[in-house]
Amino acid sequence: MYFSIAKIISKFAVSKPVTRLYPFEKREPYKNTRGSVAIDINTCIFCSLCQKKCPTNAISVNKTEKNWSIDRLKCIQCSACVDICPKKCLIMKNEYSPSVVTKTIDSFNQDIKSEIKE
Repeated sequence: MYFSIAKIISKFAVSKPVTRLYPFEKREPYKNTRGSVAIDINTCIFCSLCQKKCPTNAISVNKTEKNWSIDRLKCIQCSACVDICPKKCLIMKNEYSPSVVTKTIDSFNQDIKSEIKE
């Protein structure tokens, strides 16, 4: 019995580690991974359908101020907002949002210059 344990220990002592050194070696995400919601704010029409469809109320839209914001801690990556968007300005990125220690809300404002060009 002791010899079989010694054999296993010696095997793992000389082999390469099975885990990655995360900050230095990042794993490529799988093809259909639901990472995080991203927006192209210049194509958004602020219709607030994404806000109404979000089951956790993580998205808030302010049409008068041309502001779109998302609470990443509330978002459950269900992609309901992406599916309902009429302009397809919302997409699901294949990467996760970075870890946070405090509650932060990502806010995006539309550029006034893009409104003038139209």
